[in-house]
Amino acid sequence: MAPAACHYDAVASTSASAGALLRHVRTGRARSRAELVALTGASRNTVSARVDQLIAAKLLEEGGRGWSTGGRPPTLLRFNSEAGCALAVDLGVTSVDVAVTDLSARILATVGHPIDIADGPGVVLAEVDRLAQLVLAEAGLAPADVCAVGVGLPGPVEFSTGRPSHPPIMPGWHDYPIPSAFGRYDCPVYVDNDVNVMALGEMGIAGSVQDVLVVKVGTGIGCGVIVDGRVYRGAQGSAGDIGHIYVQPADGRTVLCRCGNENCLEAIAGGGALLRDAIAAGLPVSTTREVVELAAQGDGSALELVRNAGRTIGTVLAALVNFFNPHRIVMTGGVAQAGAPLLAGIREAVYGRSMPLAARALEITVSDAPDLSGRVGAALMAIEEFLDEDSVVETLAR
Repeated sequence: MAPAACHYDAVASTSASAGALLRHVRTGRARSRAELVALTGASRNTVSARVDQLIAAKLLEEGGRGWSTGGRPPTLLRFNSEAGCALAVDLGVTSVDVAVTDLSARILATVGHPIDIADGPGVVLAEVDRLAQLVLAEAGLAPADVCAVGVGLPGPVEFSTGRPSHPPIMPGWHDYPIPSAFGRYDCPVYVDNDVNVMALGEMGIAGSVQDVLVVKVGTGIGCGVIVDGRVYRGAQGSAGDIGHIYVQPADGRTVLCRCGNENCLEAIAGGGALLRDAIAAGLPVSTTREVVELAAQGDGSALELVRNAGRTIGTVLAALVNFFNPHRIVMTGGVAQAGAPLLAGIREAVYGRSMPLAARALEITVSDAPDLSGRVGAALMAIEEFLDEDSVVETLAR
């Protein structure tokens, strides 16, 4: 997941605003004033004036000469990723990772610590604040250097306000104004559910123009929906909450979910369900991680439990494949680290139940960097919003 360019722009934009010009340089689509002129169709004077503004704001810098095409070699432009930093917070049910990155989402310092999300926002966010100050100090940075904060939460979030909405596994968090906990940084704070954040991290800084489903299987089950390289959040920000889709277990049992409904996908095939079924089967385990490790070691009972969870998840994913027709599905989260047996169950159900055209070129893989995608995604969310075209114009105006 090496830093490169941003993930938002595969299609050329005709805009010649300062924000659009910055984005073209950040993505590597243009490396000089002349290339920006050719790309946007704007006049040389307009492009030069706006580039000069971006250089004055330290968002762009000049460096070296390009190849000559017959005249004077062009002066190359590059994005100044050290013009500020972003704070990235990846909150889980039992742990939190906090990182500080430059504006290319390169991690400068990071720290993780156990938490209990059920302790509530006051206790947990105080710990996040403590960890944020630690990573800033380690990176030699101050609160004034932070340009934006990105936070991922293990529950539904109203993206426009940054407030959790009735999160099933986060008692006491409903409607809490999370951005207010980062007041010391005097910068924008963006909050989204952890799967959307991980989806951004999976796309990486270079991004993709594909349609992708990023499925996290951990304590809960969620899905980040990527459309044309962008996160699709839906009308209120709850798109992709597949963990609470109804499924019928093969054994016909009824299982109560933490959300209050019965037979949700999460209650049948999530990490907690896997541990519950492993204990019922007599396996010597006390955590989901131990079940996953047993499966990785080839234990027959653990393998069958993981495969069955994969088949159940795959049944839901098959419906999504028929509906959405993605290019690929990426599995991530603690249970996804079981790897081959989980994938085998998922692929069996998806390829067996999806329409042939929808599944013909579909790839189903496990994340290459599940431990980093949450932090990188939170940083990318903050950076992309901070360097959004309109935001850049407003910054320069100030």
